[in-house]
Amino acid sequence: MNQGKQEHRIVQSDDGSYTAYSSFFDEHYHSTKDGALTESLQKHVIPAFSQMQGREEVTILDICFGLGFNTLATLYYLRREGIDTKVRIFSPEFDASLIESLADFPYPEAFVPFLPIIKTLSREQRYRDEQVEITLYIGDARDYLATCGETFDIVYQDAFSPAANPLLWTREYFAQIARVLKDEGVLTTYSTALKTRLALEANGLQVYLNRGEGYRNATVASKRSDLGFEAVDMAHKRACNPGVTPLRDADFSG
Repeated sequence: MNQGKQEHRIVQSDDGSYTAYSSFFDEHYHSTKDGALTESLQKHVIPAFSQMQGREEVTILDICFGLGFNTLATLYYLRREGIDTKVRIFSPEFDASLIESLADFPYPEAFVPFLPIIKTLSREQRYRDEQVEITLYIGDARDYLATCGETFDIVYQDAFSPAANPLLWTREYFAQIARVLKDEGVLTTYSTALKTRLALEANGLQVYLNRGEGYRNATVASKRSDLGFEAVDMAHKRACNPGVTPLRDADFSG
């Protein structure tokens, strides 16, 4: 899965931050409409950390690392809000050449304080200081999950879309995610597709709507039923769309 060296082209998104286009997946790494920085903050970091108040340590699974925006936006948000929570971030990424190139990527000004971190990651795939620990896994995300011994407070589900990279959106894939997600943990994703939400629900996760000013709707999911987000009426969704089912691994075998 996801094999072959990827080709990338830098693209400016609507909030002024830059993302990249992958010719291998024929998709951008972020919504060019919402903007790379806006998407990371509003669809992942802010909703996730709204559930982590008072934590001394938070463990994060960032799927996949890509340009590193979700990880860097996490560090930016913690600094901006004066939060001294320790974070441990684990992130698979198939494309080693992409990681090596990140030292030269035109990140937004908000990320400037963290450029030494990204330079270290581009060389060593690891970084550690008193507050932050980041470990990259060069390889397939599903291979990583199969042997993962960690459990996570937050999962940033930010793989390329179900149309482009379906094996990171199947019912079986989310079974592995549910296995490593803590009972009090949260998953965030930009996807609002019913197939995605059905796959989350099939693995015991409650599905919530993340919406707000300046970005398109997104999804939050958790084993908890008290997140404070608007719950998606999945029974109504199923009744209105009886022919829709979650993606399955078997759909893409052979």
